[in-house]
Amino acid sequence: MMRKTLTLTYGILILLTLATALISNSNAPVAIIMGISSIKFLMVAFQFMELKKANLFLKTSLSLTLTFIVLVILLIR
Repeated sequence: MMRKTLTLTYGILILLTLATALISNSNAPVAIIMGISSIKFLMVAFQFMELKKANLFLKTSLSLTLTFIVLVILLIR
């Protein structure tokens, strides 16, 4: 079961990376690219770094920090 989940996550990450590459060649808004990148970051953090087993504070602080960084980048741009 665990191996199947990891394979599925890896496949989704590859698809999201390909989507980002295709979108970056067009005049897509930066917010879309940042959104896809955020999803990829959270998938890696929770699945491969096993943050899903961490306590609620660590999960929340990571998500809030990511949100803050993305918002700052979008506001500066």
